[in-house]
Amino acid sequence: MIPRYTKPEMEKIWAEENRFEKMLDVEIYAAEAMVGLGIVPKKAVETIRKKAKVNVGRIEEIEKTVKHDVISFLTAVVETIGDEGRFLHMGMTSSDVLDTATGAQLRESTLLIIKETKVLAAQIAKLAKKHKMTPTIGRTHGVHAEPTTFGLKAAGWFCEIGRLIEMLNFALEAVSYGKISGAVGTMAHIDPKVEKYVCKKMGLKPEPISTQIVPRDRHSVYISTIAHLGSSLERIATEIRHLQRTEVAEVEEPFLKGQKGSSAMPHKRNPIISENICGLARLLRGYAVTAMENITLWHERDISHSSTERIMLPDASLLIYYMLIRMQGLISGLNVYPENMLKNMDKTKNVIFSGSLLLSLVDKGITREKAYAMVQDAAFRSRQENISLKDACQGSEIKKYLTEAEIKKDCDLAGQFKNIDFLFGRAFKK
Repeated sequence: MIPRYTKPEMEKIWAEENRFEKMLDVEIYAAEAMVGLGIVPKKAVETIRKKAKVNVGRIEEIEKTVKHDVISFLTAVVETIGDEGRFLHMGMTSSDVLDTATGAQLRESTLLIIKETKVLAAQIAKLAKKHKMTPTIGRTHGVHAEPTTFGLKAAGWFCEIGRLIEMLNFALEAVSYGKISGAVGTMAHIDPKVEKYVCKKMGLKPEPISTQIVPRDRHSVYISTIAHLGSSLERIATEIRHLQRTEVAEVEEPFLKGQKGSSAMPHKRNPIISENICGLARLLRGYAVTAMENITLWHERDISHSSTERIMLPDASLLIYYMLIRMQGLISGLNVYPENMLKNMDKTKNVIFSGSLLLSLVDKGITREKAYAMVQDAAFRSRQENISLKDACQGSEIKKYLTEAEIKKDCDLAGQFKNIDFLFGRAFKK
């Protein structure tokens, strides 16, 4: 991933140095397990532990000749050990090392993503509770519908992020597997106790049936969950982008001192964080397709998945982490303008209460069809004459059935929010 979208916490997990260190851990743990089985001398493992070093530059240099990353890795490591290096990789195949190390990286990565997603959820909860009763217009098809509260919008985001945390926990379980089962996974040349020992040391579980690799449906769950999370962040970002439009101006991204919005127009304050998140979410969805295609491999294995994973696993992990940090800054610094929300609501002159009038007329015994036509006529007159819905009801057929007090009650904003406490209770249940 390019430096612009790379944060150090996630970069550390997917750095080549860390990948090779984890591969070395797998090799050493396997040798340790074999000591207990009487296959490897204890002193040899002690020497390996003391001398083994990872040199990324040397590994890359060797690979230019041998064209095999694991052989290059082993050759470079053995160079630092000496004769005892022969006890590494006994009975193992390359994927034992690669997939188990990758499983450990995926586990670390998922835990970090879960941690930052929980931080975001807490920020959204704070925003929602602060604006629990801040009136704003609900929009369907981009058009004024009925009143809602800005807090209820944010409460919906909170619930969605909560579902994503559940999905991430499922993904954590899915990726926390390794394998030390040898070529084609039959354990023909390695004791099952070695796999059990290595996986436990790496914080993983043994893959029940691994062929020669850990099945890629596990990786697909991880990438697909990241793509889901990215799409949910995009939904929040898209809402903020719409609400920041000049004609709406109900919320605004934080704008820091010294920041500039346009090279040509000094007045500009653009929703660049939200737009950035929306764009990166598209990349994540593309990776999800690739991850699903990687599930299908030839027989016990091929390496058609390998090239994509070298790009996809680090990049998707780095991107979603970057997006989470960006969204945290956006939510925590979001400017909310309740006065503009009220102004926008008033633009439609009370027609947003047409649903309440409709129900009141039905309660009076009028058919729904007739009541709908009566209220629609009043609403359209309100729009055409630029008068309030209450005024449009005067002199209309509605006055035959509803008193002025009843009409006023139906057009009362406070009456729209009688169940907000109930909804918040469901959203933030303990």
